[in-house]
Amino acid sequence: MFNILRAQDQQRGANRTLRFEGQALGGPISFFMVDAEPGQGSMMHVHPYSETWIVQKGEAEFTVGGETTRGYPGDIIVASPDVPHRFENVGESRLELICVHPNGRILQQNL
Repeated sequence: MFNILRAQDQQRGANRTLRFEGQALGGPISFFMVDAEPGQGSMMHVHPYSETWIVQKGEAEFTVGGETTRGYPGDIIVASPDVPHRFENVGESRLELICVHPNGRILQQNL
């Protein structure tokens, strides 16, 4: 058996980001599909699990704990559980990024 969330049924936020929680379709994984303008990103936050980012297009700066790094297309960055983190589009074009949450629901505490 399988469940499908068709593209035309997906609800995207004002910044074109899709929030998907796998629990709704019986899955153990959730994610954000980010489509951000230059200068946009997330606020500092934490999760009780690791978060994995997959950069598809653009250039992002990731802050994890007290460290920062840049991510480029094809890069995969992982933040440890319970460590404050965020990202920002620091490039000149749109940032396309997948933020993987290994949980059926996204559990996030904004700081």
